[in-house]
Amino acid sequence: MATAAAETPGRVGRWPGLDLVRAVVVGGLIPFHAALVFDATDDFYVKSDRTADLTPFAAPVVVAAMPLLFLAAGIGAWHSWRARGAGNYVRRRLRRLLVPLVAGTVLLVPLPVWLRQRAGPGHGESYAAFWRAFFRIRWDWAEFPFPLQPAADGRGFETGHLWFVYLLLLYSLAVLPLLGWLGSARGGRTLRVLADVTEGRGVVLLPAVLLGAIAAGLGLDEGIAAGNALGYLFFFGAGAILAADPRFQELVRRDAGLAGVVAVTLLSVAGGALLLGGDGDPLLGRDPVLVIGRAAYGAAGWCAVVAVIGGLARRGTSACGAGRERPPASGRFVRYAAPAVLPWYVLHQPVVVTVAYLVVGSPLHPTLEYLLICTGSAAVTLLAYDLLVRRTALTRALFAGA
Repeated sequence: MATAAAETPGRVGRWPGLDLVRAVVVGGLIPFHAALVFDATDDFYVKSDRTADLTPFAAPVVVAAMPLLFLAAGIGAWHSWRARGAGNYVRRRLRRLLVPLVAGTVLLVPLPVWLRQRAGPGHGESYAAFWRAFFRIRWDWAEFPFPLQPAADGRGFETGHLWFVYLLLLYSLAVLPLLGWLGSARGGRTLRVLADVTEGRGVVLLPAVLLGAIAAGLGLDEGIAAGNALGYLFFFGAGAILAADPRFQELVRRDAGLAGVVAVTLLSVAGGALLLGGDGDPLLGRDPVLVIGRAAYGAAGWCAVVAVIGGLARRGTSACGAGRERPPASGRFVRYAAPAVLPWYVLHQPVVVTVAYLVVGSPLHPTLEYLLICTGSAAVTLLAYDLLVRRTALTRALFAGA
């Protein structure tokens, strides 16, 4: 995730701290996915027989994490399009996203699915045989935006964790008309009017209403981090719009505190709806309690993102500088992590699943198993990136789009 760092290095640094927070979010995927091994509510590839309901702990993280990454990618897309023009923008998107998407799908995605089947009774199929059957696929446009589906005689083809990279590529191309309009004279005039209108206190939070309606009406998809593909597209486009006029950064900076309060309030409503329960699936059910809960959850996503990026903008503003801004963080960690986020994302989940497959079922306490999965997966992913990806041109091209 956070692939925008790999797409446009340094561009989103125009928004203070965004490179750092993206790296933190992507790095946090390992402990998050390791926790799914022990979550009673999630069908992860490897499951412990000692589980608990971790939804109350996961929801406050999930509500902002993926939307943040899509919004950051939209910011990067605007700066890349403006600096390079439409043709070079498209070529760079294809190289930086399509190549890692294809390489990761072919080389990495089948492994977790094979391990899930191997954990079942009577499964002795070799990985080579499974791999060939995994890519027996069919087109089903009814499943858009994921039309590739497993064939009847296949082995459960899926995009796996690379759904995020796929949607980033799709959105990067879909917003081309928006980018062109934002860069036009008419778009510039509309942006100035929009920035004027948004100057009212709290107006920048109004998109939460639309996102709440999307979550309530269309539902949420567990397979894409309890989000909605249309909602994610909105965050991507919103990132491009926010980046196109510097006044928006000041507006989200000003309203960051209010956004945080509203986000916590909405999450409390969503949590209350979950506790009250309802008739059906909380992600898709039509029970009024569930619909209200989803609406609050979807709206909380926008407010939480505004709180985070606005808070980062506040930290990037010098208290003694009369509006002068501190330079974006350029420490050793950020310089190392910024180009690593895409390959880290592509590599991490097969590693987590493999380590969990080896660890789960041991006589260790579940807490110790969890810590072992986290530390082992982080170490292996870091070594794989640093030794196998970062140091050679071919592997950088395959997994980092470089």
